[in-house]
Amino acid sequence: MNKDLDLICQRIDELFLRQYNTRYWLQIVDDPYDKTYNFFFDSLKKAHREKSVPLHTVTIYDLTYLEELVDDIQKHTQLSIQFEGFTGQHWPKSQRIIQRKKHWDE
Repeated sequence: MNKDLDLICQRIDELFLRQYNTRYWLQIVDDPYDKTYNFFFDSLKKAHREKSVPLHTVTIYDLTYLEELVDDIQKHTQLSIQFEGFTGQHWPKSQRIIQRKKHWDE
């Protein structure tokens, strides 16, 4: 396992508390200006505000590397992943589209 994966998985394990009536997911944001990928851990408890905690910034700006990293993260955890800023891009290995259309806040 590489350094980015170890760090992200360690921080997910610390934040994923499995509380009742709480929804958890990961958010990956493409930052084309700094050429980085930003990872966030989001949670939403019933009748509370959404909480977003920065996990890590990946400085290797390569979709092939990101695809392998996401596959390994999905092997580690079953959390859903939301992609932001990847509109119209495809994964290099599987050729699946990453994000079909922009979200309301993009």
